[in-house]
Amino acid sequence: MVKLAAKCILAGDPAVGKTALAHIFRSDGAHFQKSYTLTTGVDLVVKTVPVPDTGDSVELFIFDSAGKELFSEMLDKLWEGPDVLCLVYDVTNEQSFGSCGKWLEKAQVQVPGASLPGVLVGNKTDLASRRVVQSAQARAWALGQGLECFETSVKEMENWEAPFQHLARQFHQLYREKVEIFGALV
Repeated sequence: MVKLAAKCILAGDPAVGKTALAHIFRSDGAHFQKSYTLTTGVDLVVKTVPVPDTGDSVELFIFDSAGKELFSEMLDKLWEGPDVLCLVYDVTNEQSFGSCGKWLEKAQVQVPGASLPGVLVGNKTDLASRRVVQSAQARAWALGQGLECFETSVKEMENWEAPFQHLARQFHQLYREKVEIFGALV
């Protein structure tokens, strides 16, 4: 049994539901907080995710990051050396989806010359009548960036764990590949 640790950057514009997603994940869906204060800098959420069919687990250190530009310089230091990325946008806010490219670029700068495994998460699917970002549009963009795409409603507690489970499996797979490469060298 192997227990790995992965630094996960949770990024996106303000008020897209990053903190709600992190908190509901940490509480295993037991608690949805109706009001949140603006994240200033980074809040750390830690959760162990079992990797199916392996007996292994990945402890995700989720850096829930402020979405305001005001905290941009601080993020550069706090984001050093990420292992995985979770980009979040609000399906009712086109601008938050458009900003994902900026957030992705900001995270990729932290791992020059390497790829950063990640997911794109469209939140607030419970607001279907106000939806402006379509699933197909988000999937196409995510695919073009090498990201997996998920949709969730944290408020309705729908699909909140899938993005993190995927990130844990991705990180575990990278670990297994490195072990195989190392094993071939000795």
